[in-house]
Amino acid sequence: MTISVVLADDQPLVRAGLRMVISDAPDIEIAGEAGTGAEAVQLARDLHPDVVVMDIRMPVMDGIEATRRIKAETGQVGVVMLTTFDDDENVYAALCAGASGFLVKDMVLEEILAAIRVVAAGDALLAPGVTRRIIAEFTTREAAPEPPRRKIEGITDRELEVLILIGRGMSNSEISAHLYISMATAKSHVARLLAKLNARDRVQLAIAAHEAKIVPPPE
Repeated sequence: MTISVVLADDQPLVRAGLRMVISDAPDIEIAGEAGTGAEAVQLARDLHPDVVVMDIRMPVMDGIEATRRIKAETGQVGVVMLTTFDDDENVYAALCAGASGFLVKDMVLEEILAAIRVVAAGDALLAPGVTRRIIAEFTTREAAPEPPRRKIEGITDRELEVLILIGRGMSNSEISAHLYISMATAKSHVARLLAKLNARDRVQLAIAAHEAKIVPPPE
């Protein structure tokens, strides 16, 4: 099955570069291109692509607002956010808007293709270091007034441990090693957390863990 993709970036050269590498992938095709967030939203409505590769900073409507609208109107469309810097202050806002991945433009193009495939399959992917950068933002952010703490209910003690580790940015293999459990068991815990917390993917689980303030600050 071919994965259909919309490219949304205000820089034609960036779109051209992505188009070149994607056109060589036998399982991915470019359904359309947009130069603004508003155009990306319209193409998502019209074409119903599997994935939108979205620049976070664009004129008329930025990638965050475009992502929010796309997820509200066409919830099945996955969004991969693309930016120049992996320390962009809008990372958290983009993920809260519904993005399933966050990549930086200097990543190897094969990694971008892999991310498109992962998001098209309904999973989530973050560039290395992005999850931990989100954690750092949580620990340093000073909100006035402080938002109410999210309640985490209906999960077991072990599931709580797994949720905390997801919030710390650990992968399933890292969780498995940390808790001395098998990979299959780690995956089962994550699957149950997704169901119990009504989360779309592990990105939403990480956000939930931080909103509940159950993740200890980094040492």
